[in-house]
Amino acid sequence: MVDEHTRWMKAAIEEAHKAEALTEVPIGAVVVQYGQIIGRGYNLRETSLDPTAHAEMIAIRQASEHLQAWRLLDCQLYVTLEPCPMCAGAIVQARIAQVIYGTSDPKAGCAGTLMNLLQEERFNHRAAVIANVLQEECAALLTDFFRNLRNKS
Repeated sequence: MVDEHTRWMKAAIEEAHKAEALTEVPIGAVVVQYGQIIGRGYNLRETSLDPTAHAEMIAIRQASEHLQAWRLLDCQLYVTLEPCPMCAGAIVQARIAQVIYGTSDPKAGCAGTLMNLLQEERFNHRAAVIANVLQEECAALLTDFFRNLRNKS
């Protein structure tokens, strides 16, 4: 039987493939509440010319619209790549209970790699963090994407 974290990370990976099909960096995210996906997102920075169009931001917006609330209490965010500072800030602001990510981001990771904004004691909210769910598959998405991009150049 597939555990819950694997199940939802596979849904985030499906979102990442949508980004990849648009030649966007393949990062995907889903917001889950009570065993149901209420928000989905994938990277759209290049397509939308929007630096805030990260997978997490899109999924958070969609979840907020679904709940008609900015507080995403009792929600989990699954994302294929460790959140950056902007996304970590949005996660804290949205009061998301738990973040589960696939692979670390050594250049911008703010869920423990460069810093841990999600569990910063000075903030009024902290999110629980689970790292490295389907890590190899999530890392391969990015490695393969950038390898293919370099080979095309």
